[in-house]
Amino acid sequence: MSVTDRPTGTVAQPQAQAPGLTLVPYGQGRIRGLDAGELGAHGIAMDGLVALGLPVVPGLTVPTGSAQALGEPGTARAAVELVQQLSGRRVGDAARPLLLRLSASAPGEVAGLPPDLACLGATPDNAGDLCTVIGRAEGLYEVWASTVRMIAEYALGIPATVLDDALLDAPEPRARVEALLSLVARHAERPFPDDPAEQLALAARAVLARWDSPRARRSRRAQKLPADLGIALHVQALRIGPSDRSGYGTAVSRHPETGRFSAEGSFFRGVRRSAPPPHTGEPLQNLTAGTTLLEHSLLTLERHLHAPVSVDFEVRDGEISLLAASVQSRPPLRASVCLAADLARDGALEKADAVRRIGPAQVQELLHPQLRLTGDEELVVRGLPASPGAAAGVVALSSERALELAAEDTHAVLVMHETTPADVPGMLAAAAVLTGSGGIASHAAVVARGAGKPAVCGAEGLRVDRTAGTVRIGDRVLSEGDPVSLDGRTGAVYAGTLSISVAGPPPELSTLLEWADDARRLGVRVNADTAAEVNTAVALGAEGVGLCRTEHQFLGERLPLIRSVILAADPAARDEALLALEHAQHEDFKALLAAVGDRPVTVRLLDAPLHEFLPAPGEAEAAGDTAAEQRAASLREANPMLGLRGVRLALLHERLYPAQAEALFSAWADVAATGVRPRLEVMIPLVSLPEELEAAASFVRDAAATVAARTGIEVPYRLGTMIETPRAALLAAELAEHAEFFSFGTNDLTQLTYGFSRDDVERQVLTAYQERGFLTASPFARLDPHGVGALIALAVERARGVRPDIKLGVCGEHGGDPESIAFCDDLGLDYVSCSAHRVPVARMAAAHSVLRGRGIERNRTAS
Repeated sequence: MSVTDRPTGTVAQPQAQAPGLTLVPYGQGRIRGLDAGELGAHGIAMDGLVALGLPVVPGLTVPTGSAQALGEPGTARAAVELVQQLSGRRVGDAARPLLLRLSASAPGEVAGLPPDLACLGATPDNAGDLCTVIGRAEGLYEVWASTVRMIAEYALGIPATVLDDALLDAPEPRARVEALLSLVARHAERPFPDDPAEQLALAARAVLARWDSPRARRSRRAQKLPADLGIALHVQALRIGPSDRSGYGTAVSRHPETGRFSAEGSFFRGVRRSAPPPHTGEPLQNLTAGTTLLEHSLLTLERHLHAPVSVDFEVRDGEISLLAASVQSRPPLRASVCLAADLARDGALEKADAVRRIGPAQVQELLHPQLRLTGDEELVVRGLPASPGAAAGVVALSSERALELAAEDTHAVLVMHETTPADVPGMLAAAAVLTGSGGIASHAAVVARGAGKPAVCGAEGLRVDRTAGTVRIGDRVLSEGDPVSLDGRTGAVYAGTLSISVAGPPPELSTLLEWADDARRLGVRVNADTAAEVNTAVALGAEGVGLCRTEHQFLGERLPLIRSVILAADPAARDEALLALEHAQHEDFKALLAAVGDRPVTVRLLDAPLHEFLPAPGEAEAAGDTAAEQRAASLREANPMLGLRGVRLALLHERLYPAQAEALFSAWADVAATGVRPRLEVMIPLVSLPEELEAAASFVRDAAATVAARTGIEVPYRLGTMIETPRAALLAAELAEHAEFFSFGTNDLTQLTYGFSRDDVERQVLTAYQERGFLTASPFARLDPHGVGALIALAVERARGVRPDIKLGVCGEHGGDPESIAFCDDLGLDYVSCSAHRVPVARMAAAHSVLRGRGIERNRTAS
């Protein structure tokens, strides 16, 4: 983007013009009705700088159609006279010296432009005076030599090989100039001229000849540009001053780490070169002119271009002048966030426009650490990006080992074939998780996302041998304790410990998210199972809990509680186990509800595949309980995801849901006594039959009545169900007769609609399907609008036909995906719910969905 908003025009054709019409001083192009096609990108940019009242280096443009004219002595002499007039200096003046610089620009961004030719006007007679003023000779002679070299080859016809041979014996810049001038005197028709106008004419011919060379034409064809694309020529004043008060540099408008407004860059003393010298420049604070005018220029440009900017500048006798200005091509993300907030606060942007400038993906990038890659990393394996963020640590092949390393303050990457509820303590202790099986909706992925841990799942070919203490990935073997680095955003795992950028969004992101909240319609809740997760999510802007998975409260040390219920040998043992379960749940629920406060909270009663609770084959027998081993063996299923889980388990263990519900209602009563009144919603999972929901609902109502009789408190609550089977979606009208809310469990709904196993299909099938173009994205990552989405839309329509005020939300992993959120918004759902660390992403995505619609409507109105 240029500093002007004029569109690029067509390239003007060559035409004969008088010098006065051919030469366009910076700032007069727009007045004369010229565009980028005639002035080139640089000419347009300098016009824009002048229009903004910013200090620019004196100069002029020879438009594209007249560029050949600058090679004529008359036009070149007029150009020299005009630049002298604009700068208030004259070439050859020993007290206030002036040289000239010639550059070229095309109408747009083009690779392969000829280099600048500077030091035009330098001669052997005045070089000494120039060096005396500058105080250092090396820079002047180096730039002068490169200019003479290009003119000799492209304007005077001296072969490049002859020039190169002559320079072999002249390593020093002064010697190179002398060798080149001598060579020109011998091989050209006449010596290199001393007259600045003649030098400028030769320089113009050289630049145009190089632009018209076969190599340059091939380059333009490779860029899909016309081979005969014209260029404009620009003649600038090169004002010479003492090195302690003169030089050149570059600056950007934003600090690269903080994103805050600040002139950041470097400064070089001496004569400007086409490329900065290899040594590091001085800090801008060393500028004798100070940075005030530079900061003013950068601030003005930001307000005009609405983007972080960079400028090239020069300092002569303590005066700063701009040589070029442009939008930063790849500004740091923090800079873009801070600028968007600054522009809106200053009234230069509407708040909605500021929100539009920062996308959900950028929010996610700011919230998570990232690997700093150099290109030399050794990639070990690439799996599915299951949970964003980056981490480095040593390989731990068991949950127990991850806990041991954490106790030693050592970062660990937990590497397993798959994880189970028993592994959760180790997962929480590890810095990251890597599994060989499972997809982005697997146990490892869900737990990692909830905890904010990076995770890569479904790493093909990963084989863990705990006995040998190794993990094999293809031909590569890693031992427990070897360092690895993991990127949960890309799914890449690297050998060794890589550098990691620390996550830390600027405060301005919170400001933008608050403005996003004002714009969005969808509510944003969190999938959270503990008070700690709720606290994290609320700090990130969650408006409540959209899914509390009560089975996650039985992970790790709590696993025996639910296992005892399932494996109880007789009713008495089961009642005892249920009493212990109810007591533990009561304490969990009290902490959860207190953290939720007066916000809504949806508590899903127990729903997990039975195999997650059963001991591994042989585990109970090894512990000396042969009977429990036999009972566990009788309960194991061939396809647990479609077996005894959810409401089905509750209907076969009829005291299970009542025990949970009584614990929940009692906890609510205790919390309400402190003045906190969460808006409670109780959800029945995995329903396919209206009769299932009706029976489970009676369990919940009876539990509420039991608690009311015992405490004298009638707990207000809504009762609803999770829509996660296709049949439930189709029978939404019948289910709505018993349910006050629906929450779409899109993980299972996607699995059951496609017939895909969410633990296996991503690794084995979906990658191939995406490569063949069958799918554009994993349906577990991005909601399928045509199949799964159609079922949701049908359920919404049928449910609202029976109960118009029914509350509808999504609590599957799609609740954190921006495109899926836009789909939910279009359907008119009430909220989405996602893992805690995706809440800010969902807030921004929900706002973008609304603002996108407004933008479309505004465009329609305008047209």
